[in-house]
Amino acid sequence: MSIADRLLPPTGLKVLITGGAAGIGGTAAQAFHEAGAQVYICDIDAHAVQRMKEKYPGMQGAVVDVGVQSDVDRIMDEAILALGGLDVLINNAGIAGPTGGIDQLDVAAWQQTISTNLNSQFYFLRKAVPFLRQSEHNPHIVVMSSVAGRLGYPYRTPYAATKWAIVGLMKSLASELGPDNVRVNAVLPGVVAGERMSRVMSARAEALGISEEAMHEQYMDKISLRRMVTMEDIAAMTLFLSSPAAVNITGQAISVDGNVEYL
Repeated sequence: MSIADRLLPPTGLKVLITGGAAGIGGTAAQAFHEAGAQVYICDIDAHAVQRMKEKYPGMQGAVVDVGVQSDVDRIMDEAILALGGLDVLINNAGIAGPTGGIDQLDVAAWQQTISTNLNSQFYFLRKAVPFLRQSEHNPHIVVMSSVAGRLGYPYRTPYAATKWAIVGLMKSLASELGPDNVRVNAVLPGVVAGERMSRVMSARAEALGISEEAMHEQYMDKISLRRMVTMEDIAAMTLFLSSPAAVNITGQAISVDGNVEYL
C-alpha cells in the first residue's frame, strides 16, 4: 500500500454515527458512504434520517433520543445486527445548550445539555466497545468535542462543561482500550459555518446586548485564520483518523478550528 493509499479508510468499514442525519454528523456520514463504508446513522429527527437514507442508497439508520439509555440500547442492538459488527463509532450527537449567566440558567436546560452531550457518549460507548474489540479493521472511536473543550466559554458554561468532559473521557479510554488495539480520539471543531453557529452567535449577541454583526466580527477576531471552518473540514478529519495513515494516532484532542485563540 502506497503512502497516498493509506490516507483513506478501506472500503467496507462498519461505521455508526450518532447525530448522523444533519450537520457535522450528516456530512461525516456522506463522506464515509462515498468512501465505500457501511454506514448506520441515528438521529432524533425522523425526517432527516429518512432523507439521508433516500439520498444515499444503502445507508441505514433509525430515530433515537441519545439522552435516553433504553433508546440507545435498542438502537445499538439494531445497528450491530444491520452492520454485522462495528469498526468505527463516531459519537457526534449534541446540542448547543442554553446561553446566559450561570445564575440565569434554567436547571432543566442544564440537565438536558449534560444528558444529550455527555451521558449519550457513555450510553453508546458501553454498548459499542465489546464489538470494537472484535474488529480486525483498525477499530476507532471519535468523540466529538469542541474548541470549547480546550478554552473557557463565557455564557455557554453547560456546553463547555460537557465538551471538556468529553476530552477527559477520550484520554481515559485511549489508555484503557489501547491494549485492545482500539484507538480513541477527540475532534474539536471551531467556529463551524452553518445555521447552528448563526443561532449561537445571535443568542450570544442578545445576551451581551450587541448587534449580530458585531458578534460575528468578535468571533472572527479570535481566529488566527480569520475564517470559519466547514463541516467538510470536520468530516475529512474523521475519515483520516479512520484510515491506515492514523493507525498510531490515539489519545489526541485534535482541533480543526483555524486556531481559535480565545472565546
